[in-house]
Amino acid sequence: MGADAEFGAELVDGENLMHWKGYVKGPEGTAYEGGKFHVDIVIPKNYPFEPPKMKFDTKVWHPNVSSQTGAICLDILKSEWSPALTLRTALLSLQALLSTPNPDDPQDAQVAGQYKQDRKKFEATAKQWTDMYAKGPKAEPYAEQIKQLTGMGFDAAQAKAALLKKGGNTEQALEYLLSQA
Repeated sequence: MGADAEFGAELVDGENLMHWKGYVKGPEGTAYEGGKFHVDIVIPKNYPFEPPKMKFDTKVWHPNVSSQTGAICLDILKSEWSPALTLRTALLSLQALLSTPNPDDPQDAQVAGQYKQDRKKFEATAKQWTDMYAKGPKAEPYAEQIKQLTGMGFDAAQAKAALLKKGGNTEQALEYLLSQA
């Protein structure tokens, strides 16, 4: 998909069709506007009869997303999943969730409380988190680890691929890169 796409996904490892990294762009007119939010996607063996396991890799201040783990509370990723739905539908639903939080079915009670009690402070915090975690160089998954590996003489694209393959573990990615040399 093009760089300007509203959402997208790619395989973590070209040989493993069960693990993807996706993203959704923050919807216009929200505190998430301008952000690019990365999502870890694991396809279960029973897919499409079972929903994909999705969580945000990018920190998000949102009532339906854990501010600690990135876990997502969204009905179509749980009880409302249907085999007729697709990864595309799931990513679109995540983008829609950013537009319309549901504080009455929260994943993060602290964020939901702030959303209900002080909407202005919630909006400011969500925008601050978007600026810190979903924009610019830090929005690239594993930006610091890629910098570390390129400092050791590895190509940035190879470093990113190794980190994606090894789930962000720098030591394992380094071992992998060295084994490929």
